[in-house]
Amino acid sequence: MSVHSVNRAISILQVLARRGPTAVTELAGELDIHKSTVFRLLATLESRGLVDQVGTRGRYQLGYGIVQLAAGATGKLDLSVASRRVCEELANEVGESAELAIVDDGAVLTIDQVLGPAVMTTINWVGRRTALHATSAGKVFLANMPPDELADRLKGPLERFTTNTITVRRHLLEQLEVVREQGYGFTLEEYEIGLAAIAAPIRDLDGHIVATVSTSGPTFRINPDTIPSLAEQVVGAATEISQRIGQPQPG
Repeated sequence: MSVHSVNRAISILQVLARRGPTAVTELAGELDIHKSTVFRLLATLESRGLVDQVGTRGRYQLGYGIVQLAAGATGKLDLSVASRRVCEELANEVGESAELAIVDDGAVLTIDQVLGPAVMTTINWVGRRTALHATSAGKVFLANMPPDELADRLKGPLERFTTNTITVRRHLLEQLEVVREQGYGFTLEEYEIGLAAIAAPIRDLDGHIVATVSTSGPTFRINPDTIPSLAEQVVGAATEISQRIGQPQPG
């Protein structure tokens, strides 16, 4: 991208900062830039999370990525807002529910969920706390913890929820190593019989994991045969959300 285009993109951001939600035609008129050029620049800014569309197509406002770039302002917008559209797209693509989760008080806390189009879908997980060692999101969090913190999290007995729950610490550590290598975690009937899930990490500007995005559904649809392809889509969604909240895009 040329310096001229960068200047135009910055000007668009400055107008949005001053005016709030603004239509493409209004931006083009104020900046004396052709409407098609403004639209292309907005599409790029939107893909990086720096602007978001408001309501009907054609009006834009500053996005969550701007907040991450401004020191001290990271708490002004909610993560679920920044990721909602991506989660909706993921749920539609994979045909299963998509969940957003964080670590809270030693457990996985689901803060948002989008139900997929499948007739048979999972229950509502929003607001529920689940075990780190028995969930796909929990495994992602555990796999990326510093050794001391991980040891502290696993120092007690691991609760068994089903016959497939990993309760032997050594076996869990072996699986966490695989999670680190492949970039995503999964569970197969480890928390509930008949339920499987895949999760990938969402990283902030500094590369720290702040949340996970996952998809979950019945094991006749999410199983060893389908996990690899589904995992690609989940990882892709996690990467997009990470870039929307400020993680630099390589290349």
